[in-house]
Amino acid sequence: VLYKESVGMGTPTPVTPEMERVKRNQEICSSVLYKENVGKATPTPVTPEMERVKRNQEIVSSVLYKENVGKVTPTPITPEMERVKRNQEIISSVLYKENLGRATPTPITPEMERVKRNQEQISSVGYKEGLGKATPTPVTPEMERVKRNQEHISSVLYKEHLAKGTPTPMTPEMERAKRNQENISSVLYSDSFRKQVQGKAAYVLDTPEMRRVRETQKHISTVKYHEDFEKSKGSFTPVVTDPITERVKKNMQDFSDISYRGIQRRVVEMERKRVDQDQENLTG
Repeated sequence: VLYKESVGMGTPTPVTPEMERVKRNQEICSSVLYKENVGKATPTPVTPEMERVKRNQEIVSSVLYKENVGKVTPTPITPEMERVKRNQEIISSVLYKENLGRATPTPITPEMERVKRNQEQISSVGYKEGLGKATPTPVTPEMERVKRNQEHISSVLYKEHLAKGTPTPMTPEMERAKRNQENISSVLYSDSFRKQVQGKAAYVLDTPEMRRVRETQKHISTVKYHEDFEKSKGSFTPVVTDPITERVKKNMQDFSDISYRGIQRRVVEMERKRVDQDQENLTG
């Protein structure tokens, strides 16, 4: 403070190219002198004891760091925080792409393709070698229920993140393409069905539990059938009688009487006798 009080007001001077040059030379000289004062060192091998001490130091530093961290209060992630986070990611992506310089594209030669395939195969082999032996576990009904719940939750969250789309009109060309796709899908499905399923029976184990359920279903169906039959027994459905129904009923009754009593045969005989009598009258 006293030093600053004794300092008076100075006159700022512009930084000239000469001053910049002198400053850089001073920095270079300081670096050179610093390196000259450093003597020659003797390299020492890294022993297991030194490795152990180094690991202990790292563990101690980690423990002390965690001890110095105080207690924090968790805060919920609000929609505003989510929006700011997404904006920051978008800004970071844009700035990252702006800082990229121009690159020179190189053609992919057959040799590069071969090396790439070899690397993929080596990675796949190395990954499989690192896998240990696993113990298969049966899929229980509880696991199936949890799996379905997870799928429902994922579907709901996926639909929540969907943005609003712009509807497009369905043109005749789009309708035609849609029908063609459906026809192609139907043909492929039918071919697959004929090759894989058609003519093959699905075998299901006839366990005691399934037999018990089947017998129970039969008893329930029989009881329900008899219950409905007893309720409907002795009842009738009233029908409104109109003139047309009456006329049709009477005609049907007449037809039945004619067929039953043989009236039609007698009418034909009487008609033939009348015709014969008329002929005799005309000739007599």
